[in-house]
Amino acid sequence: MKKKTFSCLIVVLLFACKGNTEKTIEKIEPRMYTEDYRPQFHFSPPEKWMNDPNGLVYNEGVYHLFYQYYPEDIVWGPMHWGHAISKDMVHWEHKPIALYPDEHGLIFSGSAVVDKKNTSGFGTDGKIPLVAIFTYHSEEGEKAGRDDFQTQGIAYSLDNGDTWEKFEKNPVIGNNGIKDFRDPKVFWHDDSKSWILALVAGDHAKFYASKNLKDWDYLSDFGKTMGAHGGVWECPDLFPLKVEGTDEEKWVLIISINPGAPNGGSGTQYFIGDFDGVQFTSDQKEPKWLDWGTDNYAGVTYNNIPSNERIFIGWMSNWDYARDTPTKKWRSAMTTPRNLALRKIGEEVFLTNYPLKQVFELTKSSTPKEIVVPPNTSETFYFDGLNQSQIRFKTSSKDFKITFKNSLNETLELALDSESNIFLLDRTHSGKVDFQSDFGHKKHIMPIGGINEEFEVTILLDWSSIELFMDRGLYVMTEQIFPTEPYDRLIIENYDAQSQISDGFIKKVESVW
Repeated sequence: MKKKTFSCLIVVLLFACKGNTEKTIEKIEPRMYTEDYRPQFHFSPPEKWMNDPNGLVYNEGVYHLFYQYYPEDIVWGPMHWGHAISKDMVHWEHKPIALYPDEHGLIFSGSAVVDKKNTSGFGTDGKIPLVAIFTYHSEEGEKAGRDDFQTQGIAYSLDNGDTWEKFEKNPVIGNNGIKDFRDPKVFWHDDSKSWILALVAGDHAKFYASKNLKDWDYLSDFGKTMGAHGGVWECPDLFPLKVEGTDEEKWVLIISINPGAPNGGSGTQYFIGDFDGVQFTSDQKEPKWLDWGTDNYAGVTYNNIPSNERIFIGWMSNWDYARDTPTKKWRSAMTTPRNLALRKIGEEVFLTNYPLKQVFELTKSSTPKEIVVPPNTSETFYFDGLNQSQIRFKTSSKDFKITFKNSLNETLELALDSESNIFLLDRTHSGKVDFQSDFGHKKHIMPIGGINEEFEVTILLDWSSIELFMDRGLYVMTEQIFPTEPYDRLIIENYDAQSQISDGFIKKVESVW
């Protein structure tokens, strides 16, 4: 895929030396973040392997993004916490590795909090500590066949995440014999004046409480007989949200599951319910999915956001093929950061997710191409830079098809069908799909119900991904793509006899790198 044309730059440096001119030729490698398939407005590591987002926390004007990282290869290996920071959630500065494996094990997923009251006692000289809570994974214990090889540890930072000190009495939560016992997410609970920790234990979630982040008391379990159970539960997150347009507050529990997602492999389900400081309860009968695409996994939300927004980031991949995607220097990216909200439709409450406004501000300097498609009409829109674009339109049509196409006739197809009430995403002919058998072998579907009469469709297309948001995030699909050449045509077919597709545009998205 030829994203940009970069020759190796030849820099000729002229030096004057004793009246003579010498020419020194230095070969400069192509600029980082211009490699094939490199995302231009999604976070990806400078090099090597990345998976789950970890330790999402805001402090002193900085958004921290820690992540599962293996610095030696582009496939999964001994896990560290990589680190990046941002002031706006779209432009990122890479930082040194934050947490390294130690005598207790590898550093698996977890969270971070701002200990404002210094409940941990880690703060000195008036400094407020950041405290990271993570899973230790003992390779020796796993190889020995034990079930207690995952425990929970903590570390703290007094310089806003630049350096970290591990707690000398780690682990702070031991393991009594649970094979999959990991991914702690911690938050401060005002009503109980306690830190609450949610983690997963194979097929359910467990909750703990602490006054000091060091000593933890078990509270309760949730989920053994609820939700989807096609695979192991991972990466829990528990938080309250107001239902849009009301004063009603509900609690949301996010659980990633692998395998068992509706379109195969990894996915993220959620539960709507209540939390009383001890137990999370829900009367939800069927699984609900935060994203129906195959590439949004292990996502969690930020702690300590001053605006009380609930900002979510997910790992944009799937364990079915994550180790095989056709990139060379790095592997994996994150989703765009998204606002989570609760929307009530009839008597049922749903979790929506929609990109932050800062993402859309990356199109400010772009000249838009207008999109209008009358009823029973097909229109083709040519756009240079379609693989780094935002597409948006409004419609009442419930029958349409969107096709992205390139000069090699590779196609990425999306379609809404009112007869079957499904939205379809077909990447089977989107480009490189044969690097792994599960990637391009079937079309992916999303059931549609309860959508507004007129609704918005927003699409974010980057060099190796598509994110679709319908009705401002009520229905979402996130998928990786690897076209051999950039898409240069957008074909919209409107099959509705009465409703047009209008108020639409295509805009170029600026690179954040």
